Amino acid sequence: MIAFVFPGQGTVRVGMGGWLRRDTVASPVLARAEEVLGIPLAELCTRGPLDRLVSTEVAQLAVTSCNLAALAVLRERGVSPDLVAGHSVGELSALCAAGVLDVDATLELVAVRSRLMAGVPDHGGMTAVLGPRPDVVATWAAKVSTPDEPLVVGLANAPDHTVVSGSFRAIERLSDVAGADPATRKVVPLSVGNAFHSPLMEPAAAAWAEAVAAVPMAAPRVPVVPNTTAEPTTDAGVLRTALIEQLTAPVRWTETMGHLTGADRCVEVGDSKVLSGLLRGVGVRCASLADPAALRQVVRAG
Repeated sequence: MIAFVFPGQGTVRVGMGGWLRRDTVASPVLARAEEVLGIPLAELCTRGPLDRLVSTEVAQLAVTSCNLAALAVLRERGVSPDLVAGHSVGELSALCAAGVLDVDATLELVAVRSRLMAGVPDHGGMTAVLGPRPDVVATWAAKVSTPDEPLVVGLANAPDHTVVSGSFRAIERLSDVAGADPATRKVVPLSVGNAFHSPLMEPAAAAWAEAVAAVPMAAPRVPVVPNTTAEPTTDAGVLRTALIEQLTAPVRWTETMGHLTGADRCVEVGDSKVLSGLLRGVGVRCASLADPAALRQVVRAG
């Protein structure tokens, strides 16, 4: 079994997509992304500025264009997955890999998603808590959360890597709790535009649901593991619902990685090593296409 995993917004950096822009198969996909999205992605990815590249309305587009370009390279070389998953916005790339969405529909949905998320009033943030289990951090978040100052687990990235998302005041309270626990190695505020994958994204939820409902979705050719359920499925209706709910629901990546332990091969499809690093932490070897040499190894493996 070969699994494809697709990175999300937190993996952007100046210089991303370099080898993809030089590849004869990938470069037309990147050019098409610029055409569909109407922004100079190549210039931003190559030269920045970083503050513009990491902004929500650009970062999701940059990551997705690299994901889809790398996917095109694998397809052209005859490498196809038996299972796919994507981290946060990377789930849209995974749906494309499974044949649920075509390239243009994927790009257009990401453009809507990024615009809606960037447009939510800035009144929250995200912080990584390293060391304790996600369920422990979830208990802390519930204790410090209030109706006016919500806090939830936004990303359960690994058994010892959890990101909370919500009100700044609630984050401060949780940081105090986490810092007093001997299991906590580090508490790291993230440089993000808002409290993604939390109830604070609710102002964008209705418009996002409308956009997802309007896009044709084919039955997946291979199972997809949605972020909200962390269970493989080939049900297009389940995938549509999961994609809608993903905006305010947590990314259950720790559980998702459990479905990848039986893969003979795993490939991080895009220009990132973040997911391959998380997978390495749970004993799954995953080749990252951030390194062109990894592509040659994946193709040779057949």
